Amino acid sequence: MPELPEVETVRRGLEPVMQGARFAAVEARRHDLRWPLPRDFVARLEGQTVTGLGRRAKYLLADLSSGEVLLMHLGMSGSFRVAQEGGAPTPRNYHRAGTAHMTHDHVVFHMSNGARIAFNDPRRFGSMKLVPRAKLAEEPLLRALGPEPLGNAFDAAMLARACAGKKTSLKAALSDQRVVAGLGNIYVCEALFRARLSPQRRAATIATRAGAPNERAHAVVAGIREVLNDAIAAGGSSLRDHKRTDGELGLFQHHFAVYNRAGERCPRRGCGGTIKRIVQGGRATFYCPVCQR
Repeated sequence: MPELPEVETVRRGLEPVMQGARFAAVEARRHDLRWPLPRDFVARLEGQTVTGLGRRAKYLLADLSSGEVLLMHLGMSGSFRVAQEGGAPTPRNYHRAGTAHMTHDHVVFHMSNGARIAFNDPRRFGSMKLVPRAKLAEEPLLRALGPEPLGNAFDAAMLARACAGKKTSLKAALSDQRVVAGLGNIYVCEALFRARLSPQRRAATIATRAGAPNERAHAVVAGIREVLNDAIAAGGSSLRDHKRTDGELGLFQHHFAVYNRAGERCPRRGCGGTIKRIVQGGRATFYCPVCQR
């Protein structure tokens, strides 16, 4: 499933063609994705202008001139492709033509600026929902989310308070969307490597008994921010389905330090350890048992 860097990459690709443009026409080629599309979905979108395009965790949020917000989730295999009307996206390096079969273009936005934006989702785990902007804070999909890891509210003090007293592993705590929003398996593994902390370490050990942050909390926050920024700069990670809006793949998978590298030598200079794979909470975890303690 796409994580924060992949969704942010998609947002940045959509922003130039959606923000400030009007939905000239909308095609809903089926009535449902993961869930049924909202009632009068097409009628509520057509004629509306996108006044802003944001992101919350792994969700895209398009503010509409009607006062509603189009809340979109990529699911496991969803992607957006941008082309000019009558044309097709221009394949670039690393383009995967086979994953963009038009049979799975379930929703198509025809924008007033001539852009054609197709939402392609072979597995149909993506979703689209219309929510009044005034009620967005009450939206069940968003209201329990923790702070954005690249936002000002996320710091060592906040993370220490969230982890204080927790008996779960540090990996489990960071994967909890109520603790920090947008992280998933890949970037938690990579951030913990940068922080030199074991994913099996108890989450509570990054805080003092009083709940204040220790040096481990500062290291985790720094590791999370660094890896997310690096991944966004690389266009995200393309392991199976993630594609940028121009059809090009993300490149951060070529820079993984530990993820999916079990049995390989640790890339940290002077370490000499071997990357290990374990299972935590039903998900594979990758780390170096020598330099991550």
